[in-house]
Amino acid sequence: MFGNFTSFAGIPAKSKVDPKDVPPPTPVTLPRFQPFAQDDDTIDESSALSTLLRNTGRSTAALGPSGFSAIGLNLNLDAKPTDLVPDPSFIPDFDSWDKLSPDEAQEKNQSTRNPLRNGNLSPGCHVYLERKKELSNVNEDAFRTVRRLPAPKGKTQARLGNAYEFFRCLEAFTSFWDDPTQPLPLPPSPEASPEVTSSGDAANSGDAKPASPKPDESANFFRTSAGSSMPLEYRNNLITSFIKLVAYDFGCNVSPSRTEPRLHFSSPQGSGSRKSFCPSGCLFIFQSPTTREAARAGVVHGPVAAVSARGTTDFTQPDPETAQSLDLAREIVAALITAQHRAREGKTEKRFGEGEWWTTKKRWGGGPGGPIGREIEKDLVQGDKDAKPSDENGLPMPLAKKPRKNMSIYDNYRMIRPPSSTWDKKAQYEAIGRRKGANYDDIFVVSSLFHHISVIRVRVPNRLLEALEGAREPDASRRSWGKVEAWRSPWYDLFDTTQRLAAMKLVWVMMAYQMRKDDVSDGDVDMTNA
Repeated sequence: MFGNFTSFAGIPAKSKVDPKDVPPPTPVTLPRFQPFAQDDDTIDESSALSTLLRNTGRSTAALGPSGFSAIGLNLNLDAKPTDLVPDPSFIPDFDSWDKLSPDEAQEKNQSTRNPLRNGNLSPGCHVYLERKKELSNVNEDAFRTVRRLPAPKGKTQARLGNAYEFFRCLEAFTSFWDDPTQPLPLPPSPEASPEVTSSGDAANSGDAKPASPKPDESANFFRTSAGSSMPLEYRNNLITSFIKLVAYDFGCNVSPSRTEPRLHFSSPQGSGSRKSFCPSGCLFIFQSPTTREAARAGVVHGPVAAVSARGTTDFTQPDPETAQSLDLAREIVAALITAQHRAREGKTEKRFGEGEWWTTKKRWGGGPGGPIGREIEKDLVQGDKDAKPSDENGLPMPLAKKPRKNMSIYDNYRMIRPPSSTWDKKAQYEAIGRRKGANYDDIFVVSSLFHHISVIRVRVPNRLLEALEGAREPDASRRSWGKVEAWRSPWYDLFDTTQRLAAMKLVWVMMAYQMRKDDVSDGDVDMTNA
């Protein structure tokens, strides 16, 4: 009954604001920071990854350009779909699909479906044309449906179908962002004020009252706040609903991790090794289970890809290079976290401090030990501690408390044990979509800023993951893994119909490649653009 209550609760009703009190719009400036690297680059020992890992937790310099130089990040901007996907053969012929009529799409639908790794078939041209039709609705018409306003005379109500949740979240953006596809509203002219017009009409026509046209109700909706004040949940809901339009048909879903996503890293192994982590607020695309019992238990497979939505709107402070590099670092951290999760396939968790003396032996500051706190009060009681207290005053005895099922906070604090687990017990970690026999993993990150979306592919070498875990480098002046190649697609504005359709095609291609069925001849796949 209350399944969708949380999504509605995150979008409050629009408040009435005087147009004069509306703050100026937040400028949309997308970051363009582009680091370069080569496989045979020579690096200084002071800027090597091992040196940065020794200083973990002490400085934020590792998250800037120096960190990109340490891992050897080489970013390619405005990548085409043929460059973004390792195997272009998984890109459907969208141009021919666009020319199909509904009847032709129904006939050819089965021939355009490919087997998936979960045993099902991928969506075909029929589903694609449905999603295209739903996303092609004009924003103004779609917002009328969301606001439950009647359609203008001569028009039919927009039928949003599966895209209703997307347009509902996009309509919530209009309180903070101006729709770039709509002309800005003009300020009212003082010469045509209602008072002057009504008095002039009364003087000219006497008692006659000409019928005035009913004003458009959609004109009453306008931006009331600045984009920089929009809560982050709005952007997460929008990107999640957009990805689900495609991911559901591929047997996947978007959900947050049950444990905090953390990038774990350690300094080189030795007497002074240090372990730390970098948290992230990214979401993940997981493969849904194929059985009802596993779905009820909350089991997920993957992750398939990561979703990174940030609320940063100012890329000028303290300077453009630092601000844009930090935003790129958040995307790369999300990619590395996803790579670490996918590398857990077939492994068991070794909790930090497991088997160490400081997680097994009791110590209380070097003192002699003995009872403390409540234990002292228990020792002061004379006689049988478990005996019933005597009823000396003749008052009724209080009811006995039920035994505690869980450990009290006091006793839980005193326990000596390793830190809590960082692995999701209900997640079956798998490197879904990884090429067999490769010494790297292609990680996809769906990134979002403002009301725009972009897709990034990061090729993470296995050797880099080992270095993050504390493996020593044979030569400190060179990176043993070469470089980290990355491709970024253009930024697509979700307010623009043409751009959001292009973004939908890109997500479709990403899901088709990641969820492909592995054949025996997978090693012979054409990887010309890999």
